[in-house]
Amino acid sequence: MPIKKYNPTSAGRRNSSVDAFKDITKFEPEKSLIFFRASNGGRNNTGKITVRHRGGGARRYTRTVDFVSNKFDVPATVAAIEYDPARGARLALLEYPDGTKAYMIAPNNVAVGAVLMSSQQAIEPIDGNRMPLKFIPVGITVHNVELKPLQGGKMVRGAGNGAQFMAVENNMATLRMPSGEVRMVSADCSATIGQVSNPDHNLVRVGKAGRMRHMGFRPTVRGKVMNPVDHPHGGGEGRNSIGMKYPKTPWGKHALGVKTRNKKKSSSVFIIARRSKKK
Repeated sequence: MPIKKYNPTSAGRRNSSVDAFKDITKFEPEKSLIFFRASNGGRNNTGKITVRHRGGGARRYTRTVDFVSNKFDVPATVAAIEYDPARGARLALLEYPDGTKAYMIAPNNVAVGAVLMSSQQAIEPIDGNRMPLKFIPVGITVHNVELKPLQGGKMVRGAGNGAQFMAVENNMATLRMPSGEVRMVSADCSATIGQVSNPDHNLVRVGKAGRMRHMGFRPTVRGKVMNPVDHPHGGGEGRNSIGMKYPKTPWGKHALGVKTRNKKKSSSVFIIARRSKKK
């Protein structure tokens, strides 16, 4: 969707941009599909920080998104396109003939009034329809892909993302993920046709620290500007290098470009090609 820029009236405005929200048709969430989840500030149940640089932020309601779409063969009408503060993609509010409502991740180019359907059989492959991969035409773009049948979509849910459906063989579907990784999933897993909405989300420039605080991110400080007691990279005079054989985390483990995936992970057999390296 369009990105809005302001006149550079201040240092923060000069390099920032915001979403224009021109695709939003309903500005208040559906009350029956929201709940409040208190922020834990990156702390676990004992109060220790397990995820750094989290805390504060604007209070927001959590939307209940239906990633399974298990009301099969029942047409649903898109009643509204809504904003979700917890994700970059838009949400589509679906209304079923029996009066029930549900949120789904809105596909790109799906407008209010569109009729969508989820099925376990082959249906028309239009943007927003959902069905098992074995019924989807090869070469088409999909999102909200399951890892196990009827588990609910786990992959390809970010704004503007889409996976290319490449082949089906021996009841296994091959997908090219947005990262460039080529992997297989069961052909019985369902996926939604089309690309995820709001593809311009990655073009928004936050521009200033205050907006990051509103989003719930606390400041991040480089290790090399700390004291030796606080970080392995700390200490020294002036702008020195880290002075070590390899970069480390605050707890002494390898950092910066180290592969963190477990080599013995069971799902590794389904990965045909690892993701592309950044140039």
